Amino acid sequence: MQQIMQSNIYQNKPITSGVILSYDELLDRAFAQLPKLSIENVDFKIPEADSMIQGSKTIIRNISQIADVARRSREDIAKYLTKELAAPISLDGSTLNISARIQANQLNEKIKRYFDTYIICKECHKPDTKIAETQRGYVVIVCEACGAIYTVKNYQ
Repeated sequence: MQQIMQSNIYQNKPITSGVILSYDELLDRAFAQLPKLSIENVDFKIPEADSMIQGSKTIIRNISQIADVARRSREDIAKYLTKELAAPISLDGSTLNISARIQANQLNEKIKRYFDTYIICKECHKPDTKIAETQRGYVVIVCEACGAIYTVKNYQ
C-alpha cells in the first residue's frame, strides 16, 4: 500500500478525470484564464496647464482641475512648483500666480514630472496613490491599487 502511494506522488503528472496534462499545458491553460491587464489607465490623463503670461507674471487658471486629478491639495502642487521653478508663487482663488515668466511647455514638463514622481505608482502605473510620512520622517508614496510603498524626496 505504501509503495502504491509513493508511485502516484512522484509521477509529477496530475490526474484529472483520466486526462494527463504536462506542466507546459497546465501553465498555458492557467495563463489563458487570467484577465487581460492594460499597462496604462486609459481614463487617466495628466492635465495640461492653462497658463498665460501677464507682464512679468505667469498665471495658471486651471490649478483646481490639476489638483482634483492629482488628488492632492493646490497648496502641495504650489509648494512643488515653487521649488522646481525657483520663483515665488501665490494662490488667488482658483488661479496660481507665479512671479516669473514661465513658458507653457516648461510648466507642463514640471507638472508631468510631479505626476510621474508623486502621483503615478511605479509598480502598477495607476494614479491611486497617497503621500504618507513614516515614524522616522521619511515621505513615502502608498499605492491604494497594488499596495506598493516607496520613498520619495520631500519637496516641502
